[in-house]
Amino acid sequence: MMNKIHNFLSLFNFRRLSKPIGILLALLVCLVALFWVLQEVDRESLSRSWSAALDDPFLVFLVAIAFASAFFLRAFAWKTIIPRLSFGQSLAAIHLSLGANHVLPLRLGEPLRVVSVVRRARIPIETATASTITLRSADIVTVVCLGCLAAPGAFIEVVGYWGFAALALALALCTFGFLWMRKLQKINPLAMDLPGPLVFFLTAFAWFAEAAVIWQCARWSGIELTPSEALFVTAVAVASQIVAIAPSGFGTYEAASVAAYAILGHDPGVALAAALITHALKTAYSLLSGGIFTFFPKPGALGHFRLMKHLGPNEISANEVLPQSPVLFFMPALNEEETVESCIKRCPESVSGRSVEILVIDDGSTDRTAQRAKEAGAKVISLPVCGGLGAAVRIGLEYGVEIGAAAIAFCDADEEYPPDELENLIEPILSNGADYVVGSRFLGTIKHMRPHRRFGNKVLTLVLSVIARRRITDGQSGYRAFSYEAAANTEIIHDFNYAQVLTLDLLAKGYRYLEVPISYKFRTKGDSFVKLGGYLRKVVPAVYRELNTT
Repeated sequence: MMNKIHNFLSLFNFRRLSKPIGILLALLVCLVALFWVLQEVDRESLSRSWSAALDDPFLVFLVAIAFASAFFLRAFAWKTIIPRLSFGQSLAAIHLSLGANHVLPLRLGEPLRVVSVVRRARIPIETATASTITLRSADIVTVVCLGCLAAPGAFIEVVGYWGFAALALALALCTFGFLWMRKLQKINPLAMDLPGPLVFFLTAFAWFAEAAVIWQCARWSGIELTPSEALFVTAVAVASQIVAIAPSGFGTYEAASVAAYAILGHDPGVALAAALITHALKTAYSLLSGGIFTFFPKPGALGHFRLMKHLGPNEISANEVLPQSPVLFFMPALNEEETVESCIKRCPESVSGRSVEILVIDDGSTDRTAQRAKEAGAKVISLPVCGGLGAAVRIGLEYGVEIGAAAIAFCDADEEYPPDELENLIEPILSNGADYVVGSRFLGTIKHMRPHRRFGNKVLTLVLSVIARRRITDGQSGYRAFSYEAAANTEIIHDFNYAQVLTLDLLAKGYRYLEVPISYKFRTKGDSFVKLGGYLRKVVPAVYRELNTT
């Protein structure tokens, strides 16, 4: 699902558009528009318009309701053709797109409508895209037709041939979208319904609601419009937004509105004041509603930042562990020739009546780590290049599942963690008291830990506790144990590290979590390769991805 969204967004080439030239172009248009507005606006009329609006907050509220009703109608129209789409998520997607269009240039908020329902409502991306193209292009066709009906001669004079070229393009897109929808419906008749007369009427009434906003804002500025004239101004202003460059279409909206008012015989300076107050109210609503609908209804558009509540117990059937099944203890190692041998020798030969098989994952070491490990009696899997700690742990767990281990544990091969305390982690698993056990340094004894590392561990663990919705005392511990079932079903999606994503993955799947105290001492040989900046840059996106993996 996430890959499909990424591919969809790549069609719009956001990276190219975000280059300085695109930003400078949008900024230049905004500055030119602002200069024009300051030069041309009737400031007395603008002040009078604002005063009239502020003197009647209830009427402002009614204007906001009228504007909102337009999007409620569009949301209902969308829901009628996609039965699986809830009204709340339809409304949220439309408002998210609306808010983004008032922040991003070139109407780049439009794709977020599709992204929102795909991510939040699990609507197939093809269904979401086809229906969006159809409804949005039908929106443009409808408002242009309404503008022509409201004031045929004036509309043609204002929009000219470019307006009808845009209409032809919108008709072509609408036809394309409709044919795509029909094709998808034939494949899965339950996925969507083709738009009928109801959708047309809802779309038309949405524009009448927006025209009511212009009608009232014009009155605040001292301009009396008939309903058909308000609809005409709406059509011209909206048609201009097709080629909007600046965020919110600032400049193009005002210029088109003034042209429409001028055709109707109104003073351009006063008309600009009316256009500004209309655009300001619409922008305020768009930003406020877009912000709210980014987070509500759940799930939010930004995805999950914590594990979901009320996770059920693990429903994966347990594997019957044979009496002779060993315990696997593996150690990822990168250039640990000075410490790997002593770590192996400290490992017990058996725990809880089961033999212990020792495995070293040589993660692309350039020293004699593999040789020393073999000499100490361990089995060694050597990787040609360093794949990362997460990748090494993944390989170790896969090996444990392959041999049918009764339990699987690991710790770093740097003498920071005590291999001789293995039974403390394994016993809860073999006695069926836990599926996933973490050795907590902060529940046990710490002989030495640098102050900044202690502080960093505490902060990161607190964050993990909040995300996981449970008490965790050591989120970065390098000493962990797993039942066969937990090891077989865990997914480590990040090669660089495993700590947080592994815990979140197993908790999300309902496995029983337990912490036991261990002793810890800071390494006295070798160097730690983990730097905080690089760690956060790689782990934070991995945690977000883990929380939002479907």
